[in-house]
Amino acid sequence: MTDGVTRVFTWQEDARIDVRNVGREIVIEANAAGLRTLAGHLLTLAQDGTPDGAHLHLEEHSGLGEGSAGLVLERCDDE
Repeated sequence: MTDGVTRVFTWQEDARIDVRNVGREIVIEANAAGLRTLAGHLLTLAQDGTPDGAHLHLEEHSGLGEGSAGLVLERCDDE
């Protein structure tokens, strides 16, 4: 909840998202449902009224595949 408005992050059924740190690159590998889920998470953070600094932690035991690196999606409106 931010500014009294609840943001809902939903996962599509059968979504699979894996995140790997490969040297100087981050690889996000996902099936179609996982890509739609990730897109939905980003659109939720982009909603009007979502404050600067709002974020979502994705980790191995909170939606990402086993062995995935953690991933934080954060809104930052500062230039």
